[in-house]
Amino acid sequence: MDTEAGEKMYEAYYMRVYSYAVTLTGSKQLAEEITQETFFRAMTKSASFRREADEVTWLCTIARNLFYDEKRRQKKTEPLPEELQSGEKSIEQMAADKDSSFRIHLALHALEEPYREAFELRVFGELSFREIGTIFGKTENWARVTYHRARLKLQERMRIHED
Repeated sequence: MDTEAGEKMYEAYYMRVYSYAVTLTGSKQLAEEITQETFFRAMTKSASFRREADEVTWLCTIARNLFYDEKRRQKKTEPLPEELQSGEKSIEQMAADKDSSFRIHLALHALEEPYREAFELRVFGELSFREIGTIFGKTENWARVTYHRARLKLQERMRIHED
């Protein structure tokens, strides 16, 4: 891929790929690293892009694979969370500040795959059902049904935790 085409792709899709990476990682710093690596790989391996899907779907697939690679690396060496290393805020303070957000993410974390990822892609990644279906290698209708079921499961879990 030539430099000009790479720059156009970067300008067109950077924010969508970055948003998706933030959704996956929960960390802006790691999301930035994954996004940069995604575009680097896309530019260096553009010949392998078969044009069976949109470019943004291809980029999100690369980002997802990079995220999974990072998770595998992290499992091998589990460092202390940054909050504990830096001593900025205790976990209790962070939980108090973001209690309702935490409950939502807790319920989301408890969702089984593919419901969780389909929900995150739709809500946080702002991807269309067609793009979500393509990422999973399924149909657009499958993505709609999976997202709807995930939403219902989340609502049910939130009601249970409110009582």
